[in-house]
Amino acid sequence: MAINPEPLEQLPPQGHVKVIYLGPTSPHWDVHGVFGDGRLIDGFRQRALARLQLLPPHDPQFRRNRERVNRDAERERLLVEWDLGYPEE
Repeated sequence: MAINPEPLEQLPPQGHVKVIYLGPTSPHWDVHGVFGDGRLIDGFRQRALARLQLLPPHDPQFRRNRERVNRDAERERLLVEWDLGYPEE
């Protein structure tokens, strides 16, 4: 007998962050909190910058780390906006 999982409750976001590419010189990235709890956003900022610290957007590792940052934000219920300095597809 299969057990039907209950639909996940849609909870409102805890905050919103904007990840900005600063350019080819280090540091490459900055993470700004738009709204939300400062401690939550600071913790997320530290983890995100650790993953992105030495990666420009054209680096192949960037895609994998970007997905990790997005999953981390999803777990924390944060909205993430990426500003790479060029329009994305």
